[in-house]
Amino acid sequence: MAPMEHRHRPGPLKQDNKSHKTGRHRTKGQIDKEYKGRVPVKAGTKRVKREKTKADKRHHAMQKRQKSREEVFMQKRTLGGATGPPHTVVIVPLCDDVSSEEALTELLGCDDTAVVYTTQDNKIVNMSVPRHKHRFTFLTPPRNNIGAILDAAKAADTLLLLLSPTRATDELGEHCLTCLFAQGLPTPVLVTRGINNLPVKKRNDAKRSVNKAMERRFPDEKVHTLDSQQDAALVLRHVTNQKQRRLKLRDHRPYLLAQNVSYQEEEESPTHGTLKLTGYLRGCPLSVNGLVHLPGYGDFQMTQIDLTPDPHPLQKQTDKKKQKDAMDTESPSSTCMEQDVQVLARADPSRQESLQAEVVPDPMEGEQTWPTEEEIREAEAALKEKIKTVKKVPKGTSDYQAAWIVDSEDEGDNAEEESDSDSDDDAMMEAVEEEEDEEEAGSIAATEDYEEMSLAGEDRDAKYDAGFDAEEEEEMLQKYKDERQDQMFPDEVDTPMDALARIRFQKYRGLKSFRTSPWDPKENLPLDFARIFQFESFKRTAKRVLTADRDDTDAAMPGWYITIHVANVPKTFIESYSPSHPLVVYGLLQHEQKMSVVHFLVKRHSGNTEPIKSKERMIFHVGYRRFAACPVYSQHTLGNKHKFERFLRSEGTSVATVYAPIMFPPASVLMFKEYPDGSQSLVATGSLLSVNPDRVVAKRIVLSGHPFKINRRLAVVRYMFFNREDIMWFKPVELRTKWGRRGHIKEPIGTHGHMKCFFDGQLKSQDTVLMNLYKRVYPKWTYDPEVNMPPPEQPLTSEVTSVEEEMG
Repeated sequence: MAPMEHRHRPGPLKQDNKSHKTGRHRTKGQIDKEYKGRVPVKAGTKRVKREKTKADKRHHAMQKRQKSREEVFMQKRTLGGATGPPHTVVIVPLCDDVSSEEALTELLGCDDTAVVYTTQDNKIVNMSVPRHKHRFTFLTPPRNNIGAILDAAKAADTLLLLLSPTRATDELGEHCLTCLFAQGLPTPVLVTRGINNLPVKKRNDAKRSVNKAMERRFPDEKVHTLDSQQDAALVLRHVTNQKQRRLKLRDHRPYLLAQNVSYQEEEESPTHGTLKLTGYLRGCPLSVNGLVHLPGYGDFQMTQIDLTPDPHPLQKQTDKKKQKDAMDTESPSSTCMEQDVQVLARADPSRQESLQAEVVPDPMEGEQTWPTEEEIREAEAALKEKIKTVKKVPKGTSDYQAAWIVDSEDEGDNAEEESDSDSDDDAMMEAVEEEEDEEEAGSIAATEDYEEMSLAGEDRDAKYDAGFDAEEEEEMLQKYKDERQDQMFPDEVDTPMDALARIRFQKYRGLKSFRTSPWDPKENLPLDFARIFQFESFKRTAKRVLTADRDDTDAAMPGWYITIHVANVPKTFIESYSPSHPLVVYGLLQHEQKMSVVHFLVKRHSGNTEPIKSKERMIFHVGYRRFAACPVYSQHTLGNKHKFERFLRSEGTSVATVYAPIMFPPASVLMFKEYPDGSQSLVATGSLLSVNPDRVVAKRIVLSGHPFKINRRLAVVRYMFFNREDIMWFKPVELRTKWGRRGHIKEPIGTHGHMKCFFDGQLKSQDTVLMNLYKRVYPKWTYDPEVNMPPPEQPLTSEVTSVEEEMG
């Protein structure tokens, strides 16, 4: 007998799933059933896109990965190799008890096969190491010159930071690190020197303390020692094989570290001449028809580019005598420049980039036609009515007769007043003379009874007072008061009692909503806006310029040792040039010499607490540029209008707006404040935000009033205005209170500034009624490209990392 089959029968509670809804379109299965393999006419005429299989996608990804790896290997082989520029190493001591010259001596003598070349001023040292197949260029900028360190770091491939074994850094070293991180740090190498001078038991503790002190800024870097030739060889090998950091500012622009600088005056203009700069070209190809930038002096044109034989080849030289002769040579590159110098390219005036930075405005643009005779007569009549004087004359007197009548009463009154004032002055002078005679007599008697005696405390106070500037102290006190007043009562101003408010605030307007109310960015622009350039789309232009293919027909390629001839350089440049300050010249991209309105996103530096007011002169380091300007600060918001800030806020980010040359991001920003003695302090750091003249910066003022009488939602407000006409003028503007009420002016009461206002709720007696008014503000045209960085006299930050304190 067959077993009985048990079948499951669904009950009434069976789950019934909904069928899939394809919407208005047909599914792929339905389409295949309808066409049955046939292809529509339109689909047959189009190009068939072949979908990649999984294996094809994997193969394509592998090819991209292999291509990028080969590019990285090529860059690594080119840097410091025989065909590329030398590996630039900048040595920066972060403490006063370590010397960059001693560290350089250890590095130069660590390899027996190395060939060392020194320049005429011995500030740039080139070394060829055949063992590593690598070439190096060492720079040792002065420790107390922050400008030289920043300029050297812009062209550095590796930054060798010297640390103290007892205390990692001092105040000036912390300040240098802050500036370097804000500007863009190249590949760092941490080295400590002098650990062998410590007792043996304290060496390990000192190493751990230095590592702990640097862990906050360099979490992935190891601290090396540099106390012997063996340590120097290991550091040099680490520098050779280390992974390089890429700075995008240098990837898109050509730049050259000048190893030889010469100046030739022009016969026609003794104040200008031709500057010849020799060095290795890096970054991108440099066209002779382009423009170059000298930091601190501006943009210039080139006349020609010379190709010079490489004076520092990668060669093997073991003969000590030959090596000594190479070190004793004052300037081997100068002899190479004289021999076998080839003119690579000369500038073509028809293709050369223009130096025009501003648009020349037409003063007659938008001018009206010449006025008619009727308009001239009306203007003269209106002028006569304005200058007409009122005199008391007999009835029936004509205008001609009234002009000859002299008001005798006024003259008599004036004469009496003058005589009275003269007599009062004479009496005052006599009284003053009598008091002076009495004081002189008393002083003579005092000198006879007493003798002079100087105290030590009084001398100390006198010396302190000798360097005290009372005016500067009062000015700083006023700034602190204004900043605190702006924080406590933001944007509040007092309505003048002796002038009409509609005249005093005639440039301001009311907005129903600061975020959504319209504001035409082309309305009532200043004359300076006729001098600037503007892009239809800055982002699209930046993308096109940064990714454009360069014309290499008349250009020098990276890695070549060239001499560029810069035309029309002022003589003041060579007079102020110092060999200890590295000179790096940069090639400009398209449009980067033109002026526009540039916005920087900055954040206040924690080490600076002084109040920084808008339109106060600042020194800017923007990418490769260095200039002075008076910025206008505003909030960083998302709307089309941005609130003006009277002071640079100590917390959060702000936007600084200036007139400056166009620059394409990314670019770092450092903002310094210059003091009367020439020293500078770091104020803020940030980056380039945009180049947009249409960004509206609106200044807000708040007029305040106080409720005098309150009747539910109605209130009588006073002290906001002081006459009836001003109330009627500002009647359309919306009111608000500090406690969140909103309302409007209903009608004025009386003639002394009281007004009846209507609100959306009952007011409190302690509430304050406010009215917001806005006007657009613009920066001042104060751009100055000729700015030099003097060495700071005092440390500019107070953050000190002491290893001795950590060791206890």
